[in-house]
Amino acid sequence: MDELLIKMLSAAGISGYESEISAIMESELKKSSREVTSDDFGNIIAKKGSGKRKIMLAAHMDEVGLMVKYISKEGFISFIKVGGIDDRVLVAQRVVVKTSKGDVTGIIGSKPPHLQKDEERKKPVKYEEMFIDIGAKSREEALSMVSIGDPVVFDAPSGVLNGKLCYGKAADNRVGCYILLKVMEKLKADAEVYAVATAQEEVGLKGSRVSAFGIDPDFALAIDTTVAGDTPQIQERESSLKLGSGVAITIIEASGRGVIVGEKMKSLLIKSAKDNKIKYQMDVIEGGVTDGAMIQLNRSGVLTGVLSVPCRYIHSPNSVFHLDDVNSAVNLTIKAVEKLAKL
Repeated sequence: MDELLIKMLSAAGISGYESEISAIMESELKKSSREVTSDDFGNIIAKKGSGKRKIMLAAHMDEVGLMVKYISKEGFISFIKVGGIDDRVLVAQRVVVKTSKGDVTGIIGSKPPHLQKDEERKKPVKYEEMFIDIGAKSREEALSMVSIGDPVVFDAPSGVLNGKLCYGKAADNRVGCYILLKVMEKLKADAEVYAVATAQEEVGLKGSRVSAFGIDPDFALAIDTTVAGDTPQIQERESSLKLGSGVAITIIEASGRGVIVGEKMKSLLIKSAKDNKIKYQMDVIEGGVTDGAMIQLNRSGVLTGVLSVPCRYIHSPNSVFHLDDVNSAVNLTIKAVEKLAKL
């Protein structure tokens, strides 16, 4: 795993507070694009190439996280979740509160099992019953360190698990952002290509909506992560995606509430993969949507595809992914854009 990917995985950026990762995306996109701008919503938009077609590539920058809601008289922080997080992954996690004065480390606490009643032990702890301990002795001391509304991210490292299996706190969707950067480095197509690092995807696909309206593309590809099914307790009929078996080509999201990839785009993506011997998997999703769901509905409609990297333990402090799938996604995105430019 190269240093850029580690840097991107480690950067802070919950929905609406993406400035740290957006600065990285803007700086890196300037190396490969003829024009890079940011809009008032927080999207970073890069432009490359020229031609009769406008093609939009979207990868969201934001990660799930928390936000400071209230501070008790004892100095403990109550919080809300920003984006979809399973309460079970929160207990005892180390976090960082991103304040205007600098980073503040905290620990997510809860009632210890030793003091729980029998009925309490049988139930998962809800996030409303947890708190963040920053070591303050009082509300006044805590308020001298943090403020209501400060964003909170997981304090988790990134690295190599084994071989080409890697882990990181914000693989969804810094992996997609990394793919976007690599595509723009290598891409040579007779089209006007827009690479968009979108904001606030995890809370309603918001950045893709406004950026797609401004760009008004002919075609689009959303680049994201998806749920791998190669761990215990997941049946293949639930998810047959495996790490290292290639990029996932999405056919449908959220049982049709998200993207339904049209037959023309579906055929183009599969043919591009087969013609170029790129490993791929088919992804039919019952839950979860991507930026593609919003881009597809832009104006009079946009022919849109979704390419994703399978991940284990998604929306947690330690998602796991395979570098071969990342490379497959880069290669298939490039080949698909080359085909779309000729339509």
